[in-house]
Parts: sequence; structure tokens; C-alpha cells
Amino acid sequence: MKKIRPFFPMLLVVLAASCQHKKKLPDVSHIDLSVHIERFDQDLATLGQGNNRVAAQNRGWSEKYGVFYNDFIRHMLAAGDPSDSVELQATLNIIATQKDFHALSKAVERTFLSLERQEKELTEAFRYVRYYFPDYTLPRFISFFSGFSVQAPIGEGYVGIGLDMFLGADSEFYPALIKTVPRYLSRRFTPENITPRVVESVLRQELYPQADTDNNTLQHMVYQGKVLLALDSILPHVNDTLKIGYTGKQLEWAKAYQPEIWSWFLQEELLYSTDYLRIQKYFTEGPFTAELGEHNESAPKLGTYLGWMMIRRYMEQHPDVTLRELLAETNAQDILEKSKFRGK
Repeated sequence: MKKIRPFFPMLLVVLAASCQHKKKLPDVSHIDLSVHIERFDQDLATLGQGNNRVAAQNRGWSEKYGVFYNDFIRHMLAAGDPSDSVELQATLNIIATQKDFHALSKAVERTFLSLERQEKELTEAFRYVRYYFPDYTLPRFISFFSGFSVQAPIGEGYVGIGLDMFLGADSEFYPALIKTVPRYLSRRFTPENITPRVVESVLRQELYPQADTDNNTLQHMVYQGKVLLALDSILPHVNDTLKIGYTGKQLEWAKAYQPEIWSWFLQEELLYSTDYLRIQKYFTEGPFTAELGEHNESAPKLGTYLGWMMIRRYMEQHPDVTLRELLAETNAQDILEKSKFRGK
């Protein structure tokens, strides 16, 4: 069985739409594809007490949701083995009595009475996915809540949508998670982030996973830039802040100081460094970049940002290159040189 892969790429927030591709958008309206989200969260909210009822629900959900339900019970909920009815019944009975379970299920219901908006957005997005990746098989889309364990997991034949990780930045639940989910992450747990995070999850895990041979900063920059360029192509109407996970001020800061950031990377000889502990901070989530800026106003993930700008410049310099051709190019140094990117 394909192993479930939790996914927490926290990139989001809203800003006025930034400059997107100057290329004419392809017409995807003719692509026969429609996304329907199966509401396991609504089924789970009916979890009842009593061995007979729980046993019946377990059997029914196992048949209805298949691999997803098995992964949900085993890995997301960590409730045991769905085939071990005795153990699972005891665990689910306990969960059904918890006030937190009912409070969370009600919060999910209030926030997501309907997922029609997300279905429409995902339908458009995956028509673009099918356009650029014609062999891609559309999975099942299944919404759920699991006590904040995972946001957009991918398993065999499905993409999960953890609605409890998209309740809104002001949700009453997130302050209690501050030790494991800092504010700079939970501020992005909003409904408008569902589609970008689902698409990014599919890109990074299914369509374009990072090569094990990427080990220096430049290679990481090029990979991250390609992923964000793919998001540009698949989500042409989505704001840049939602793609990279910056606040509006962080994006403005990165743009304003982009040449200086590039010069600093060169000065510190970061481009070809393979020291993971040294370079990983330029690609991981954080509230800011400690070395740069004053009063902690700098943007985080500056390696990712520079990589994005480099790939955008590369595509401007080579307008005939397709997305598939871009992703197939493995020579990061060649991309840098042909992009003519020098920080601006």
C-alpha cells in the first residue's frame, strides 16, 4: 500500500494580485473534469457511542472510503487498526465522549456548511493540471478533521483535505497549539488556502518530487522556483502571497531588497554550499530571516523567493519553453546562466 504522506506546506495570506504570467492563458474550459469533495467530516461528526453503533459505522466507512479510511484511522487519528473491531470500538467510543471532539466538529460544520467554492476552484485548477500533465489521473478528494494532525495528505488514489487546518486565522483552537504550531503558521490556516495547498501537495508529492541529488543551495533554489512557477501556471488568478506564504509586507520587503538579498547570497558564498544546517533556514518556514533586515521585518524562505524570481526570469527569457520542458531541465547552473538573473 502506498504510504500516506502528511503535508504541511504553510504558504498563504491575501494581497492584491501580483504580476502573473504575461503569456496568454491556455483554454481549459473544454477539459472534461469536475472535482467533487466527499464529506467524510460530516460522517465523522455523527460518530456515536455504543459498540453496536460504532461497529456499524466502522464497517460502513471502511467500505465507503476504502484506503483513505484505513489511513485516517491508522495514521491521522492514530486510533488503531480498522480491522481490529474490539480495540477500535473502545477507542472510538472514548473519542465520541470527548467535548473537544464535538466542539471541533461543530466548528468545522459552521465554517464549511458547503464546499462548493472549493470544488469550483479545484475543478479549474485541475483542468490546468490535466492540460500540463495529460496523463495525470484525478484522485478522490475527501474532507475530514483529525485534531490538527495533517493538512493535505496524499494516499493511494486520494487527496485529503483536513478542514480543521483551514478554520480561519482567528479560530479559537489555534492559540492552544502555539507550542507546536506558531502564529506565523496558523495565521495561514484559512479557507482560501485549501486550493493552493492541495495543488502544491500534488505537485511536490505526485507530479514533481524533488530529486535526491539536489544538495546545494542553487539546486534547492531552482527546485523551489519551479514549483512556484508551476503554481503560477495552474493557479493563474491566485495571489502571490498565497503561493509563497508571505504577508503583504514581507512580499513588499523581498521585492524592495531583492538585489541586496542576491548580493548577500553571493557574498556569503551560499549558492554552491552543501552545508545543510547552514542553508536549510533559507528554505524552511519562519517568521523572518535573522541575518537580514532590521526589527525582524525581513521575509523568511529567501532561497525559495530568489529561486522563484530566477525561474520567472528564465521563462521570460525563453517564452517558447513549456512547463513540462522546464521541469525536465535538471541542470540548475544552466538555468541560472540562461535566466540572466542577477538579483533583478
